[in-house]
Amino acid sequence: MAAPPALKRPKLEKDDSHSTVDDAAPAPPVSSASADDDEEAIAEEAALALVAHRQRDVERCKLKLLHYQSLLDTAETKLAEAQSRLDRCRDRSNPPPRQPEPNPPPPVKREPKSPPPPIQRDRKPSPPPQKKAPAPQPAARPSLVIPGPSNRPAPRPEPMPGLKKTAAPSSSSSSAPSPPERSRKEDKRPKRKIEEKEHQNLIPSVKKSTATVLKFQGGTLVCSQHKRKLRCLELCPANDQLVVTSALDGLVTLWQVEPRGPSISFRGKTDCFSPKHRWPEDIAWHPDGDTIFAVYTADNGDSQVSMTNLISGQRKVTFLPEKPHTKGIINNISFMPWSDVCFVTAGSDHAVILWEDKDGSWKHKRVHKDFHSSAVMGVAGLQQKKTIISVGCDKRILGFDLSAGRTEFKNLIDSKCMSVLANPCDFNLYMVQTGAPGRQLRLFDIRLRQTEVHAFGWKQESSESQSALINQSWSPDGWYVSSGSADPVIHIFDIRYHGQNPCQSVQAHQKRVFKAVWHQTSPYMTSISSDLNIGIHKY
Repeated sequence: MAAPPALKRPKLEKDDSHSTVDDAAPAPPVSSASADDDEEAIAEEAALALVAHRQRDVERCKLKLLHYQSLLDTAETKLAEAQSRLDRCRDRSNPPPRQPEPNPPPPVKREPKSPPPPIQRDRKPSPPPQKKAPAPQPAARPSLVIPGPSNRPAPRPEPMPGLKKTAAPSSSSSSAPSPPERSRKEDKRPKRKIEEKEHQNLIPSVKKSTATVLKFQGGTLVCSQHKRKLRCLELCPANDQLVVTSALDGLVTLWQVEPRGPSISFRGKTDCFSPKHRWPEDIAWHPDGDTIFAVYTADNGDSQVSMTNLISGQRKVTFLPEKPHTKGIINNISFMPWSDVCFVTAGSDHAVILWEDKDGSWKHKRVHKDFHSSAVMGVAGLQQKKTIISVGCDKRILGFDLSAGRTEFKNLIDSKCMSVLANPCDFNLYMVQTGAPGRQLRLFDIRLRQTEVHAFGWKQESSESQSALINQSWSPDGWYVSSGSADPVIHIFDIRYHGQNPCQSVQAHQKRVFKAVWHQTSPYMTSISSDLNIGIHKY
């Protein structure tokens, strides 16, 4: 009976062997872990691909945004031009209704005169055409009998308000515009004489007191609409709320100062590239305030002077046929403060040229060419007499008397001269900009000839060299001088201050400032900078 238990033992051993085999089965989990790793690698690659795809979408959207931003900018400029055209059309349409307003009373006085004439029927028809006013009287008589007179009373209101404008209605379209233009020009010329300030003796106060600091209330920067570096900034002499800028992109842009803010608004731009594709080197307003004159270069037979009417809707650029300069850049153009409208140009060919308006065309006359041994950088005219002051890179300051046809005075200083500007109040004072660090501005009196009255300057942190593109400007009262700098500040000097340093420096731009000009009727200052912005500052 022991056999049965013996048979049970091998069964137990077989179960143990099976159990060992089953225990070895955990190998499958190893293959599942590797599969998970593969899945994670695949998921990471997919995520990387998705990120790259999203990045491409973002870049495409940015490009589209830039494209539509450029479209928005062009649309805004076109809208501004359209608004300026609308303003000009309204300005043109407004003057005519103003003139008829004072004229309605005469018709009221003339109408009662028409009833008494029936007593003299045969003698009055002849005088009416001579007096122009009784002309409608004969129309009143047939109106009682003939139905035709109904057409005659209609024209009565038309000739009555327009009697002073045109004598013959048929030629009104051609003759009417010319008289008002002439009258406007005649009105503007005397205005220049009225607006001219009387001579004030400022010299006794020079270097005699401490500086008076102006309180600036912050500034506003506006995009200049130029794509390249700004070159010039000029105020309109007839309306200092109009400002014009020019740049290396060949555009001359018109701006208007807005009192609220203050700010400055875009009014339009004109392409003033020369025939040889040269940008304006310098610009100047005509004293009437309706035309901009620009100078270029004398190389390659290029046109040297252009004029553009910015106020009219056409804004056509006209190049003068005269080419008196022989070579090099024309550095400066300046209108003389005399009753006869004329301007002077200074060139790198050592020449100073006078341009005069004769019978509607500009004729040139060489003032001198051999008195400077280097490029003439700036010119200015004296208010009290026909004397032209010229300065150049040869360190010379020269005064030439046009009436006598000879040199009035000469002065040689220790540094090259960049520009010259006469004082607006004291006609004996003028300021010369030089290239000497720390003494960039020199004040002279024409009566003292070669004696320097005062000197101003500043130290530049970004550069030691003085650029000829940085210019100065007088305040309307003749006491302050503003100047740009290689640093992003506007330096202001008070000629009454005994020191040579700026009485204050105004932080204005992000890069160097080329020029800052004072407005004549408002407490504003406008500046241009290489950061392609125009600044408007209130003090």
